[in-house]
Amino acid sequence: MRSRWRVLMVVGAILVAGCSGPAAQPAGGGAAAGASIVYAKTDGGTTFVRNYNVMGPATDKAPNMELVYEPLMRVDYSDGGVVKPWLAESWVFGEQGKLLTIKLRSDVTWSDGQKFTADDVAYSLGLPIEKPDFSIAGITYKSVAKTGEHTIQVRFAEPSYATLNQFANILLPMVPKHIWAGQNLNTWTNPDPVGTGPFTLKEFKPQQITLQARTDYWGGKLPMSTYKIIPTSADALKAQLLKGDIDWASASWPNGEKEYVAKDPDKHLYQLYSNGGAMSVLFNTGKAPFNDEHVRRALALTIDRTAVVTTLQRPGTEAGPTGLSEQLFADWLDPAYKGKVQKVDADAAKAELAKGGWAVDNGALVKDGKRYQPSILFNSDWGWGNYADILINTWKQNLGLQVKSAGQPSAGYYDKQNLGQFDLVAASTGGSGVYGVYRFLSSQYLTPIGKSATLNQGRWNDPQTDAIIAAMQRTDDVEQLKTLGRQLQKIVVDKVPFSPIYNNFYFVDINATRWTGWPAPDNFEHIPFVGMGPDTILTLLKLQRRGN
Repeated sequence: MRSRWRVLMVVGAILVAGCSGPAAQPAGGGAAAGASIVYAKTDGGTTFVRNYNVMGPATDKAPNMELVYEPLMRVDYSDGGVVKPWLAESWVFGEQGKLLTIKLRSDVTWSDGQKFTADDVAYSLGLPIEKPDFSIAGITYKSVAKTGEHTIQVRFAEPSYATLNQFANILLPMVPKHIWAGQNLNTWTNPDPVGTGPFTLKEFKPQQITLQARTDYWGGKLPMSTYKIIPTSADALKAQLLKGDIDWASASWPNGEKEYVAKDPDKHLYQLYSNGGAMSVLFNTGKAPFNDEHVRRALALTIDRTAVVTTLQRPGTEAGPTGLSEQLFADWLDPAYKGKVQKVDADAAKAELAKGGWAVDNGALVKDGKRYQPSILFNSDWGWGNYADILINTWKQNLGLQVKSAGQPSAGYYDKQNLGQFDLVAASTGGSGVYGVYRFLSSQYLTPIGKSATLNQGRWNDPQTDAIIAAMQRTDDVEQLKTLGRQLQKIVVDKVPFSPIYNNFYFVDINATRWTGWPAPDNFEHIPFVGMGPDTILTLLKLQRRGN
C-alpha cells in the first residue's frame, strides 16, 4: 500500500514491463450467487437514458459506462499521478517523443467472446481523428497504425511525453471494431453494449440499471454477481445511506462526520481524496466583458473563499491562486504562491475595474456605452446553489455588481459549458500532474462559441500559454518541467483565465454493512470513486462480502 501523499511525476520516455493491472483473483473468492452492490447516482437526474454510445455526440448517456468500456491505461493517484498499464501492457516513446509504441495485453476478450486486438485499438483511437466532434477526450496525436496483432504505433506532430495521460481517459475508451464500424455513430445509441470491462448490461429500466458481472473478465473474478445503479437526490441519499438501502455513492456531505460517520464509525464511511485540482470560477474569455483581464481580476479579488468552505464545512480547504493543491504539488509550486489564499480586497478590485475603464451602474458592468449583466452557471445537481449565492452576494456587496444565478441540471450544465453559453461557470479544474491541470488552457482545444468544446470551455487564447504548454509536451526533464509549470502558474495568477475557490476532492460515501475491503484515504492504492474507470474496477475486485 502506498501513502496518499507520496508525489511522483513520471513524464519522460516510459517503458513499462509486465503488468500492474488487477490481480487474477480477489480475496473474496469469486462472485457469490445473488450478491449485489448498489450505487446511488446523485448527478444524473431522476431517470436514465439507454445510450451506451460512449463516443457519440449526445449529452444524455447511460451512467457508469466505464464498467463496460475501458481505456488503455490508468492514472495512479496514490503514486503521484503516474500513468500505468491497463489494457496496454507496456509502451515506449521513440523519435524524441514523436512516436509512441504500445504493446497490448493478449488475454483480453470482448464480452461477446471475440478477441481484443490491435485492430480494435487502431479503430478506437482513430475515431476522434476521423470524426473531430468525437474528440471528447481532447486528443493530441495525429495518426495511429497497427504494427502487429497486439502492437500499435501512435504518432504526434511534436514531442509529446507529457500527453500520455490522454490514453488513461475514460472518454477515450476502446470499442469493438467488429460492432461499431458498421454503425452510424451520430445517431446510434448502442443499446446492448459489448466491451472489455467486467460487466455486461443485464436489465435497463429508467430508474434502475442492473449490470451483470462477467465470469471471463481478464482482470479476475468479481465478488458480486450484479451491480445496480439507481438515481437519487443529494437529500434522499443521506436517508438511503443511513438505512443501508445503498452501498456506495459519490457525493459531498457537509457535516457528514457528525451526521453519518459518528452513528456507526465501522460501517458508515465518508471519505475525501484530493485530486490535485480545484473548484473554480471559469471565465468565458471568448466574449466581453470577460475578455478583459481587469474584469477577471476584479471578480477574482472579490470571491469570499473562506465563506464558501465554511458553508461546505471544510475549513482550511481554500484554494491557492494557482489552482494546484499544495498537498500534492508542493515541489512544483512557485514559492511565491505557497500558503497563499486570496482574501477579499474590494479596493484592489475597484482599482482593476478603473484601470480597464469599467464602471458599475445599477448592478451592471458598463464601458463605452455598453452594459453587461453577467450570470454564473453551476450544476444544480451538485447542490451548488448555496455557494453560488455566496459569490453573488460578495460581488454585490463589494462591487455593486448584480450577477444572476443560472443553475442547470447536469445535462444542461455540461451542454452550456461546452458550447460556451455562459459568462461565468463554477467548474472543476484539475488533472494528472501540473501539465494535466493546465493543458485545457491550450488554444489547440479552442472552438467558437456555439460549437461544443472538449476542453478549454473558457475559450482561452493566449500565445504565451500555448508556447509553455507546447514546451512541456516536448521535454522529459523534470527540472525544466518545474520551471515551465511555474511560468504557467504566473499566467493563471496574473491573467486569471480561471479563479480557484477551494481544493477539489473526490467524495466517497459508503455503507459497509454488506461489503468490506474498502480503501481508506490515509493509505490506498486506488480511489473508490465511481466514474474513475480502472480505479472503480479495482475497488470492486477487492471487496469482500461481509461474513465471508
